[in-house]
Amino acid sequence: MFGALVACAGSAPKTYPFDGVYFKAKAAAVNKTVTRSVFIVQVADASQSITGAREAGRYEGTRYCIENYGTSDIIWEIGPDNPELVLADDTLTLKGMCDA
Repeated sequence: MFGALVACAGSAPKTYPFDGVYFKAKAAAVNKTVTRSVFIVQVADASQSITGAREAGRYEGTRYCIENYGTSDIIWEIGPDNPELVLADDTLTLKGMCDA
């Protein structure tokens, strides 16, 4: 019985709600052969909540930098606080660099 509980706990989703909405967000290196520190974050279905999508993107960027460089410091080129962010195909795209 205990093993079943542990197995269920391990399969919990690794997403969190932002502004009450769960977003699919993914961060990836722009060019892995040059450097992994420059990355983009894409947040799908961003029109559900622009505020939530911005925060989901910030979270995913921070997570990416911590996992790859051990720091949460990001220099944003196109950041979540930019008031002029544009959605393309209902996807919010951010771009940053881990400040390692």
